[in-house]
Amino acid sequence: MGPATHRCVCGATVQYRQDLRKEDGDVYPTWKCKDCGTPVPGQIAERIKNQHPS
Repeated sequence: MGPATHRCVCGATVQYRQDLRKEDGDVYPTWKCKDCGTPVPGQIAERIKNQHPS
């Protein structure tokens, strides 16, 4: 399986932790695109946040 990526509605490619912005939620944090603030699906964000640039 290759690296996880997410194409945001704003056109940004979310591929690494630095592409995400964490917002604290009631039970679990919400991960959002750092460029526009659109939520990234939790399962994808969990995979992305553990990836490191080569």
